[in-house]
Amino acid sequence: MNSWSTVFLPPIDSRFVFPPLSLKDSASESVVTLPIKDQYSMYVCGITPYDATHLGHAATYLTFDLVNRYLSAMGKKVNFVENVTDVDDPLLERAKRDGVDWEDLAHSQIDLFRGDMSDLHVIPPQSYIGAIEAIPLIVEAIEELQSSDTVYSVDGDLYFQVNADEKFGTRSNLSREKMLTIFAERGGDPSRQGKKDPLDALVWLLNRPGEPSWPSPFGAGRPGWHIECCAIAMAYLPLDSISEHMIDIQGGGSDLLFPHHEMGAAQSRILGKKDYARIYMYAGMIGLDGEKMSKSKGNLVLVSKLINQGHDPMAIRIALLSQKYSLDRMWHESLLKDATHLLRTLALLLSRPEVAPTDWVIQEIINALSNDLDTPRAFAAIELWCEQTTVLASGAPTGSPGELARALDLLLGIAI
Repeated sequence: MNSWSTVFLPPIDSRFVFPPLSLKDSASESVVTLPIKDQYSMYVCGITPYDATHLGHAATYLTFDLVNRYLSAMGKKVNFVENVTDVDDPLLERAKRDGVDWEDLAHSQIDLFRGDMSDLHVIPPQSYIGAIEAIPLIVEAIEELQSSDTVYSVDGDLYFQVNADEKFGTRSNLSREKMLTIFAERGGDPSRQGKKDPLDALVWLLNRPGEPSWPSPFGAGRPGWHIECCAIAMAYLPLDSISEHMIDIQGGGSDLLFPHHEMGAAQSRILGKKDYARIYMYAGMIGLDGEKMSKSKGNLVLVSKLINQGHDPMAIRIALLSQKYSLDRMWHESLLKDATHLLRTLALLLSRPEVAPTDWVIQEIINALSNDLDTPRAFAAIELWCEQTTVLASGAPTGSPGELARALDLLLGIAI
């Protein structure tokens, strides 16, 4: 599957110092510093394409875009893979409700997503993989799990035994009671009769009448959600043979920590014979008017709609990055208003031949991002520089507006 257009990353002078990148790891519930090496691997869970990109999606992908940008600015290679769950119950249910072909719905929403990501200046993944095109890989992964005696059948559907992984539950740090509750809320089937453990994860669903299916050694059907990402990551990311972890970063929205990433990590550990991710990293949820923003509530704010209303994508980007990525937070029109004002101010000031010194603000942005993507600190520095430039006295030391503009583009993805 094609991703979207490549993003140009401006160069940065070697006099700027890049500290190692530290990020919050949900498994250890601490901030973990990535070791310095030549290349990193990052898997970010993509959309289920049954509705257009809302601000919650955008905030998630902007978060990992910052990670990608920081590591790239350090001169490192980032192997970045993102999936698309282009066959799943929510997609089929939405298509049936609206009386449209499920494939047409998926293709249209994937196209919208690509456009939104391009507008928001997000670096595309090297591999952008749909679940459907990955079905041969998924079948192979299930067969490997079968050979390790961790898969069993319930009326022809195949389930993975989560407790085959002795570390199951250690990424999400939830009680069993909480896991059961969330599992039921997020597409699981803990009450199904015949399962060895209510939390066991579906890996292959036998064909149901009226639903799409693909041939397999297990019978015609379609893959479960968690095994999809597991198989794609292990096939498309160069697994680190030296490290105790297979990949560096597993990312997504915080609603994916359980069950999705916990289940996927358990399956991956059985397949790869070692721990899956060094860091499990999550973007917080975006709400509106005091409620979580979600398709079920019908209170989505869509990126494409904001752009069609005339809002600058860079202002949307600033608004979403202005608050701490890991916190659940509310969207307010004032965020976009303030971001638009900052964007216009930067455009005006960066057009001046003389501006306040810029080295310190570029270094402060770097330092802020290195510390668990502290964007509020970075924007505080930018706003202070704007104030300094506004009152710049004749003959005062000056900086380089071009260099600062390039740094804003490279590090924060703000193209002015």
